[in-house]
Amino acid sequence: MKKIHVYTSAACNYIPKVRMLAESVRRWHPEWVMHLALSDELPEGIDLSAEPFDEVHPAAALGIPDFQGWAFCHSIVELSTAIKPFVLQRLLDREDCAGVIFLDPDTVLFSRIDEVPRVLEASNIALTPHLTLPEETLDAVMDNEISSLKHGVYNLGFLAVAPTPMGKAFAEWWGQRMYHFCRADIPNGLFTDQRWIDLVPAFFEGVCILRTPRLNVAPWNLTQRSLSGSAPDAVAVDGEPLGFYHFTGFDSGAHRTMVRRNAPGNPTVDALVDWYDAATQALGKDPLARVAWRFGRYADGTAISAAARLVYRERLDLQKAFADPFASTASSGFRGWWETQGRIEYPELFAPAQAQVVAAMDRLRQALTPGFRAGAGAPRWDAKLVSGHLRQAMGDAEHRRKLTRRAWEILRTEGLAGVRRRLARH
Repeated sequence: MKKIHVYTSAACNYIPKVRMLAESVRRWHPEWVMHLALSDELPEGIDLSAEPFDEVHPAAALGIPDFQGWAFCHSIVELSTAIKPFVLQRLLDREDCAGVIFLDPDTVLFSRIDEVPRVLEASNIALTPHLTLPEETLDAVMDNEISSLKHGVYNLGFLAVAPTPMGKAFAEWWGQRMYHFCRADIPNGLFTDQRWIDLVPAFFEGVCILRTPRLNVAPWNLTQRSLSGSAPDAVAVDGEPLGFYHFTGFDSGAHRTMVRRNAPGNPTVDALVDWYDAATQALGKDPLARVAWRFGRYADGTAISAAARLVYRERLDLQKAFADPFASTASSGFRGWWETQGRIEYPELFAPAQAQVVAAMDRLRQALTPGFRAGAGAPRWDAKLVSGHLRQAMGDAEHRRKLTRRAWEILRTEGLAGVRRRLARH
């Protein structure tokens, strides 16, 4: 019999909170199959057999090419989102698949959402926008509409895909983009997996935009959705039963800040937030919540810096020289290179002031690159790129000034090898 497969993605330390999502799925849709995409490795002695998941899919077992080097390029949030399309592809290929639904680990179901599988009977992909109505004040436009333009029109706390040829083509395309470009880099138009989905209605047929107010309720749309009733079991949204709520940004305190701005004085919203806060505080005492992320440290236990990840991601020569950058020590492997040669080539990334390090990383990110590409062919001199820059510089003094400044910056920080990399294609 065909079934709906639901999955979420998280590291070990987030599993206690994921239970709230999984148990809510079990409560309202016991007929669905629940999966965890694990952006981590299970330490010895950790047993997930009692958790409310039917199947667990560790990131290293997803068949992602050159996994160790690829994983090294990502933060914990980036890796948790980057593996999503690869799990989606696997689930769509199952013979018993009637459809696949992704839900963020910080979402909770509060009633059945039967409209989603019904939509997949006639559509290939279903999305929920951050906003379904225009904002009415300038403050809300700046907080919510402009934020949607930065982070993506559609919120990827939810996604539903049918096992059709078009649905599978989407999953393949999304996986190709995530392999190279799952980054939180808004200046370059990227926000992990989410900004890419803006292109989906243009690239793929049969895309359903779910505008019902009861799905994916979150702080950014509380200005246009009215919550009433008693939390947590009898909450209504514009008079309809609440389907699922997205408790995004909870650990940082951003959730409460947004709620205070967008739904001030709403007792139902306040009670719902307090309920989730109390529940997750208790779950946070679980030993699993203290499990260190496997991909956060080198083999010798030293924490990996964001700067080291960035340089490795940008340097094909390093990716090829150190296929497993985690297997490193202070004197060998990528970490050995980083502690010695890295200090010479990137002195600003070792500055004592964190502000200097952040500024230097921002400069490295300015030139958008394909990121991780180990296994690709050797770089070739891109004559078209060089001649194009030269022609524009000859007729545009401002472009000439920017080009000269950028070339000097790369030469100073990365040497001639850095200039060659920027003028080559792979």
